[in-house]
Amino acid sequence: MLSTEETDRIIEMAWEDRTPFDAIKIQFGLSERQVIELMRNNLQRKSWERWRTRVQGRKTKHVAQRVEEVDRFKCTRQRVISSNRIAKRVNKKSL
Repeated sequence: MLSTEETDRIIEMAWEDRTPFDAIKIQFGLSERQVIELMRNNLQRKSWERWRTRVQGRKTKHVAQRVEEVDRFKCTRQRVISSNRIAKRVNKKSL
């Protein structure tokens, strides 16, 4: 069973263009099929349909289909992830 924070992070990673499903598998142990089910169960219908349309056939979401120039799991603006664990999040209320 995933925590709310883990589910939120997986959804963020699934929406990111440069984060492949393999990165989610490494960090959370979920297959591509499980990520699709998680997205279906946690997004509104239209949001899920938009995400599926966006992800289907996207080469950056599948490591085996990537071009050599794309060599990282995460966007440079993304928070640091260390030891395959979610970095501590800043409490937005304290900002």
